[in-house]
Amino acid sequence: MSAPRNIWIIFKRELKAQFNSMLAYVFIVIFVVLAMALTFWFRNFFDPGAQDASLEFTFFLWPAWLLMFLAPAVGMRLWSEEHRTGTVELLLTMPMAPWQAIVGKFLAGLAVITIAIICSFPIVITVSYLGDPDNGKVIGGYLATFLYGAACLAITCSVSAFTRSVVACLIISVTICFLMLLLAVPPVQDYFTDILGGKLSDAISSLSMFSHYNDIKRGVVTLPNIAFFASLIGFCLFLTSIVIKTKRS
Repeated sequence: MSAPRNIWIIFKRELKAQFNSMLAYVFIVIFVVLAMALTFWFRNFFDPGAQDASLEFTFFLWPAWLLMFLAPAVGMRLWSEEHRTGTVELLLTMPMAPWQAIVGKFLAGLAVITIAIICSFPIVITVSYLGDPDNGKVIGGYLATFLYGAACLAITCSVSAFTRSVVACLIISVTICFLMLLLAVPPVQDYFTDILGGKLSDAISSLSMFSHYNDIKRGVVTLPNIAFFASLIGFCLFLTSIVIKTKRS
């Protein structure tokens, strides 16, 4: 069978498993409800003078924090459950390359995250009704959210390949995502600047997903920002393939 067909088979199998377990529904509902609640109430969106037509400081302030927890919740079963139930051996004996199974599983998890992000679109509709949103920044915000979610999922995918414990995968993945977010927080940047100096501090900050997320959501869609997320996702999936190949041999 061809590679696209193999990927499609694994994609359908994993996506069906996500929705059969109700995990996908729970993830989508939690993401949308929390995103709307935090946008419209926590940030006092409807207060006079507080409205943010670009959604940069209201809605798009929250997805990075939400996906830091929720993307690992979607991805924690990708390989951990296969290890726990022993079906990974059966999967790897199928006539396909390990990378095809990895890509299929990753795309299935990413499909769930994408659906959740799309379901938050009523927020944009509400802002469009109330005012005149900056469409460029709205598009940039959604692109940043998609890339950030994909990166968190890829990290979880690689962690999931190492362990058969779903809970351990979730905890480790959330911790890694949190640390990569924390590197761009001003107090942490100031700490590294005092110890290591400005150049090294900037280099460390550039490794943070949050700094690149912020750039893109402001509409700064540059090649370095896109390349960062693409490289991180590619590295994590490559690491996953190495682990899976090791278990296969």
